[in-house]
Amino acid sequence: MDKLLKNYLALSLLALIWGSSFILMKKGLEFFSFVEVATLRIVIAFLALIPFLPKAIKNIKRKHYIPLAITAFLGNGLPAFLFAKAQTEMDSALVGILNSAVPLFTLILGILFFRVTVSKKNIFGIFFGFLGVIILTFNTFHEGVFTINIYVLFVILATIFYAISINVIKYYLYDLDATSIAALAFLIIFPFASIYLFNTKFIYHLQAANLDGYKAFGYIVVLAVIGTSVASIIFNKLLSTSSAIFASSITYLIPIVAIFWGFFDGEIISISHLLGFGIIIIGVYLVNKDLS
Repeated sequence: MDKLLKNYLALSLLALIWGSSFILMKKGLEFFSFVEVATLRIVIAFLALIPFLPKAIKNIKRKHYIPLAITAFLGNGLPAFLFAKAQTEMDSALVGILNSAVPLFTLILGILFFRVTVSKKNIFGIFFGFLGVIILTFNTFHEGVFTINIYVLFVILATIFYAISINVIKYYLYDLDATSIAALAFLIIFPFASIYLFNTKFIYHLQAANLDGYKAFGYIVVLAVIGTSVASIIFNKLLSTSSAIFASSITYLIPIVAIFWGFFDGEIISISHLLGFGIIIIGVYLVNKDLS
């Protein structure tokens, strides 16, 4: 019971942190480009994890190399760019809602590659969840026809990458501690992100920054240190004490926090958004039935 309570507390804390990350990205994008936001997030997150590197390097084994590379790029690197790009054209609340599809893809990948046993309820949950995603994808009615929000696909691709990373951490990095996984993953992507960052106009933008620019930079720092470094450690620890499906179920709560911040920031939450979110949550509930 004590272990279960700790898992739920960790889940709630992560929901608060990650649910707030979408509004932080939005505020950062008001001054910096999506590439600058993504690369800054990775670089600053790595700097925050440097104290954990000596222990992490000591613990790493040859069998960890490929799984760590997968986690680095698919769990941390590429999603940072995909989410930032999506939020150049989408409200933070909607991006947070779509993030709730992660458990669906986690289960699908678990079935295909990790021999996860499922029930009919779980399968039905997958289809139900995708129905909610479709509603959110076709959420614009213009001149008599439904139009596709192409930026939804960036978020969906990021959730697929997250799902791959979650399964890899659970099944191939279980013998590494949470801080080591986070530190090593960001060590791998740090050189790429830093080179990319200094090939942007970041330095120029920072030198020309006014008060709003410094505020935007501050939001990115909070996003990187708390929303990325600290959250990665907590999540990796949660994965070591629970199932991959349970850990990915944080997406039950993330949209609630994201919607709150979006509403507070003046974003319009439509009926179709709430309908799509509700259907996805029902699907996620069925996906977790008898698994968590």
